[in-house]
Amino acid sequence: MPHHPARRPMSMAGQLFLLQLVVLVLVIGAGTALAVIDQRHESDESAQRAVTAVATTLALSDGTVEALRTPDPTAVLQPETERIRLATGIDFIVVMTPAAVRYTHTNPQMIGGTFSGNTERARAGETFTETYTGSLGPSVRTVAPVYDGGRIVGLVSAGVTREKIGYQFAESLPTIFAVAVIGLAVSAAGAFLLSRRLRRQTLGMAPDELRRMYEHHDAVLHSIGEGLVVLGRDTDDSTGAEIVNDEARRLLDLPEGQVSLSALPDSLRHPQDGGSGDEAHLTADRVLLVSREPVERNGQRVGTVLTLRDRTELQSIIGELDSVRGFAESLRSQAHESANRLHTIITMVELGRYEDAIAFATEDLRLSQVLIDRLMTAVHEPALAALLLGKVGVAAERGVDLTVTDDTALGPVTRLSARELVTLVGNLVDNAIDAAHGTTNSPEEDAWVEVTVREEDSVMLVRIADSGPGIPDDELDKAVTRGYSTKSDQRGLGLALVAQVVARHRGTIRTEPSLGSMVVVEIPLGGAT
Repeated sequence: MPHHPARRPMSMAGQLFLLQLVVLVLVIGAGTALAVIDQRHESDESAQRAVTAVATTLALSDGTVEALRTPDPTAVLQPETERIRLATGIDFIVVMTPAAVRYTHTNPQMIGGTFSGNTERARAGETFTETYTGSLGPSVRTVAPVYDGGRIVGLVSAGVTREKIGYQFAESLPTIFAVAVIGLAVSAAGAFLLSRRLRRQTLGMAPDELRRMYEHHDAVLHSIGEGLVVLGRDTDDSTGAEIVNDEARRLLDLPEGQVSLSALPDSLRHPQDGGSGDEAHLTADRVLLVSREPVERNGQRVGTVLTLRDRTELQSIIGELDSVRGFAESLRSQAHESANRLHTIITMVELGRYEDAIAFATEDLRLSQVLIDRLMTAVHEPALAALLLGKVGVAAERGVDLTVTDDTALGPVTRLSARELVTLVGNLVDNAIDAAHGTTNSPEEDAWVEVTVREEDSVMLVRIADSGPGIPDDELDKAVTRGYSTKSDQRGLGLALVAQVVARHRGTIRTEPSLGSMVVVEIPLGGAT
């Protein structure tokens, strides 16, 4: 059997349009029926008011009373009642005796006959209206008594046939139906325009498709291990982020509910032209890798998708690996240098110059041991002391003279962990070595770095000076948030990681003028974090 593709369900917009049409037809149909009923009732009441007015007016007329006093009331009343009947559009006016003998009638041949209808209530002095089948067929009629003084001398009846009321009612139906059709057409046009707008907004999808898409969308947002933030076209703070998943809230420390743009880091708020690869962004506690991609529809940008990945632990491991690599390079260079010195000493011994060999060996050991003893005594944290010793060797291998100042001294620091101390000082020293090494253009220019780490008035002071060009003032803010490198083709995270530690402990970072460039960090050591 041939396979027929499954028919796609009707879109939500189409279903809504059909539902609106059904509701409109039912509502307008019910309204039209009520209007017809009301018009029919209004026609009856209008006829009743008309015949009552005519009957009571004639009954109260002095001319009617005077005519009834004459020997031949018909001669006076018949032409007058016909004139009034034609003028008012009713079907008959009958003036009669209290015994219901007609003086007037639409059909002159009926004059003198007995009125066909109820007159008891009128003879009792009451004006009443009823529907009765008389000589002209079913009619709505009013009967009123005629008084001469306090005595009833006659009765007046005015009426309209049901047939004529039906004609008048039928004449009003086209207007009612025309209004109903126009109302239905206008309402249907409005429903169609609404469905078109809804179709564009829902991309022509059916309700089940929208439900499945939402369920999948919600499941994906809660299950993916990466943070996701979707920004709309507008960057007004009142609009807020359109989508923020659980992981993004955790990484950016965002509250539940709607997230305003002001709650996001400043570097993430403003969309950029085009997409971007992975960029490093720092928050107070984390290093995030951010990918930014625009969302376009019909060639127009409608939003931006930010993907966030936590790189904090990875960056820490990379930092430790860099430190280990630096130590290894320092050991390798020291081993190479030691081999050269050992060969020199052996050669001196072989040449019989024992005293020179001893002096050469002990001087080298003395200088190294002096630095080691000074740092291990002055700096309480072993990791920091080892870091500074290692950086001396790394700097020497790169042709940079690194000096740890004599006033370097740091007691127990409980506020900062050993890892934070290594991150803080290590990145500053690395940046200084890179800057000093990269700006040495001739043998006459000395590349140098000077390091001071000490405690002063319950404040840890880290001062790193170098012979490099320094960080321009307008670049410092960028450096502490998005990374900075003195190399033109790189963007490092060194200063950004330093700024993260400084901000975490409510410290300050600044530059100061010196013979070269200088970065100064101050972190209060008193109290808890």
